[in-house]
Amino acid sequence: MSTAARLSLACLLFSPAILAQNRHACADLKRFEQAGVPLEITNTEAVPATPPGVMRISPAMPGTVDVPVPPFCRVDGMLDRRTGADGQTYGIGFALALPDDWNGRFLFQGGGGLNGSVLPPLGAPGAGDVPALARGFAVVSTDSGHKGSVFDGSFFRDQQASLDFYYVAIGRVAVLAKRMIAWYYERTAAHSYFAGCSTGGREGMIMSQRYPAYFDGIVAGAPAMRTGHSNLALAYIAAAFGEAAPKDASGKPAPRELLSDSDRKLLVGSLLEACDAKDGLKDGMIFNRSACHFDPAVLLCQGAKTDGCLTASQVNALEAFAGPKTSHGEQVYPGFPWDAGMGESKGLPGLLYGPTIPVKLPAAAGGFDVDREAFRVDSAANGLLGDSTWTNLSTFVAHGGKLLFYHGLSDPWFSALDTIGYYEKMSRDTPAREPVHAWSRLYLSPGMGHCGGGSAALDRFDMLSAVVDWVEKGKAPDAVIATGKAFPGRSRPLCPYPQYAAYNGHGDPNDAASFACRE
Repeated sequence: MSTAARLSLACLLFSPAILAQNRHACADLKRFEQAGVPLEITNTEAVPATPPGVMRISPAMPGTVDVPVPPFCRVDGMLDRRTGADGQTYGIGFALALPDDWNGRFLFQGGGGLNGSVLPPLGAPGAGDVPALARGFAVVSTDSGHKGSVFDGSFFRDQQASLDFYYVAIGRVAVLAKRMIAWYYERTAAHSYFAGCSTGGREGMIMSQRYPAYFDGIVAGAPAMRTGHSNLALAYIAAAFGEAAPKDASGKPAPRELLSDSDRKLLVGSLLEACDAKDGLKDGMIFNRSACHFDPAVLLCQGAKTDGCLTASQVNALEAFAGPKTSHGEQVYPGFPWDAGMGESKGLPGLLYGPTIPVKLPAAAGGFDVDREAFRVDSAANGLLGDSTWTNLSTFVAHGGKLLFYHGLSDPWFSALDTIGYYEKMSRDTPAREPVHAWSRLYLSPGMGHCGGGSAALDRFDMLSAVVDWVEKGKAPDAVIATGKAFPGRSRPLCPYPQYAAYNGHGDPNDAASFACRE
């Protein structure tokens, strides 16, 4: 999208909110109180309008907002400050952005990793080129109850900090943010939304499962919905790679050395040769996933190893992508789909490089003990409290809630097949007057890694507009248009599962209009 187009879109998105509004001054929020709520307002700041390319999406990562952000009031605070059993200070930190020209909507922005910091409340996940704040939404974000780096799990020593991270904090912040919005603008939000990816995707699912009346629309991307099982699967693959891989100078397995660059190129090329054209067009992307039945065994060397074949040990290791099973044949975690982005080398490496999960290989023969690891994971507190796997969403549906999922088919951390499994089970287990497609959709993005990125991906799409239009206009998102830096000038429809984007056989192959959603 050109800069001029982004500016035009941003203006269109938040211009309807330019109405006469009663609201307090930003500094007035320092005296906001809620009866019975241990709340500290630590800072208020009137932030002026910001031009494109200036405001950072995350302090720790590259990337800026590519459209102008209108002036807003930022409020920082903490709920429930306390000293934990470990002597550390805990509390639920949050930041709330209140635009001067409010469109009457509220968005809760999901977190990432193990949280631990309050990210700028912009509402960028799943919003394409224009974050929610730039559209006039009031947006809140939270650290979910502790401070620390993105994968610092030391807070799990404290019971309440663990509960806050798993589900308590997001519920508490949602209620508080709504009350602060109503006080500041002297009217309640007309509609409330949640959008997040990874941990934020799990949090979105938690909202639909544990707080079913809080939000009208939820967007859950690449949800980290049962990390114990996904980590088990990655450890299983890493162990398989490690057993077959050459040893480094210290004698330890080097899983990343199992496949050479030419081996990865061979695998991806053979996969595309087998599956690329099954959606009607050979374009480096695999949309008709269900018709793709690639087996790396077809590349097995019949003689000496060459760049055109794989050894038996390599093929055997790649079979781990089918996912771990117990000794009784029970699938512990679904496999990872064969997709063009598996050989990704930039950013988050694809699975063909071997998972980076540290694995201690068993000294005895027999390989990775799936039964033992599955028992350990199933007994862990994370599975009992933190997983977002409840499938009866009848109250959420009766409330009128709409739920969108999206997941990259080349996600190397959480398999898109696990999200498909949840979606199908949710569809069966939720008693509702209407079929699942009347209130929920799942979109699979070929080539896309974890929450975005990929040299074979179209990873820019606007799920936020899709869910808003569904909630407020009754317009179901039969397709969401995707673009991306990997293929300049190309667009494709992301179709709701189980449909896929099929080329019509005529028209511009780079134009989404030349494709239709088919089952």
